[in-house]
Amino acid sequence: MPEQDRGAQARALREGRATGRGEGDPGARGRTTIADGVVEKIAALAARDVDGVHAMGSGLSRTFGAVRDRVPGGAKSVTRGVKAEVGEVQAALDLEIVVEYGVPIADVAREVRENVIAAVERMTGLEVVEVNIAVGDVKLPDEEEEEPERRIQ
Repeated sequence: MPEQDRGAQARALREGRATGRGEGDPGARGRTTIADGVVEKIAALAARDVDGVHAMGSGLSRTFGAVRDRVPGGAKSVTRGVKAEVGEVQAALDLEIVVEYGVPIADVAREVRENVIAAVERMTGLEVVEVNIAVGDVKLPDEEEEEPERRIQ
């Protein structure tokens, strides 16, 4: 706590202006900060819940992610394809998605945007000011999943 805040609090106690224990609004007794990564995880999970979303991230980031996922001890990147900027009361998000072939892309993007906004605002209390969605690829029905080539050892 900064020195000037402690000084003001001490003066209020001496002058009898401080509220007693349990009095006043508990929400005004401190500050909550939410990390960008927390919002990114919430948004990624909410986007994946939408029918028609095949994957998150660009082809290159998915390829690197697949390699990282195979490395022993490597953690799966839940936030792949999501970037958040979080302020004190607002958040803005950029998402890159891959959609299934045949789905109406505009409808999928709208549903992703609505689902992400609802989830982030409900869980964090932040106002989501924008959700930008880039559709980086379409998953064709006969396409195999992108996996790195295995090396012969």
